[in-house]
Amino acid sequence: MAIRKSNKLPQSAVIKQILKRCSSLGKKSGYYVDGLPLDVPKGHFAVYVGESRARYIVPISLLSHPEFQSLLQRAEEEFGFYHKMGLTIPCEEVVLQSLTSMAIRGKA
Repeated sequence: MAIRKSNKLPQSAVIKQILKRCSSLGKKSGYYVDGLPLDVPKGHFAVYVGESRARYIVPISLLSHPEFQSLLQRAEEEFGFYHKMGLTIPCEEVVLQSLTSMAIRGKA
């Protein structure tokens, strides 16, 4: 597989945009005054996956995993950063569940 040169932002800038986007969704009821959702614990963020766009709360530490970074790149290519659904990851629910499980096991 050939490596292609991209005009996209560096990985750290992409992650900062994602976190900013996730934390800026708090203009609805069910959110703290600072814009953070009431049901998302500190150190976590919400993502939407699968055809049904099921909502999952995942640890921020998942951002450092290469597999999740690959999914973020696919999300950027497919959806961009500015859409109304929040951070949508283009994968099946079982893939995210497996990745999250591996991340938690690796941390323990």
